[in-house]
Amino acid sequence: QLQLVESGGGLVQPGGSLRLSCNTSGFTLDDYNIAWFRQAPGKEREGVSCISKSHGETYYADSVRGRFTISGDNAENTVYLQMNSLKPEDTAVYYCAAGPRFAGLLLFEYANWGQGTQVTVSS
Repeated sequence: QLQLVESGGGLVQPGGSLRLSCNTSGFTLDDYNIAWFRQAPGKEREGVSCISKSHGETYYADSVRGRFTISGDNAENTVYLQMNSLKPEDTAVYYCAAGPRFAGLLLFEYANWGQGTQVTVSS
């Protein structure tokens, strides 16, 4: 059974950093695309970043490119999202999800989700 558990969210001031973790079980990272999505109150869930570790491919939404970095650790079965230079508009619940290799940030391609972790950027 595929499971994903997010952690690392919290309250941070604008300009600060957080590292989110997505701990996975029931599958190997090399077999799936792992993506981070986020959903702010009153808004639709949107893609943030994804990684296909076995193919060395990463992708970022324009809104986070240059500030966020996605990486994976096969030994730990964990995917990380390093978030730097955080802005108030980054405030959202962040979810990780597992999908097929060419899923990119297409929401409907992802059938397996974690429960989410809250990130709040505020002074």
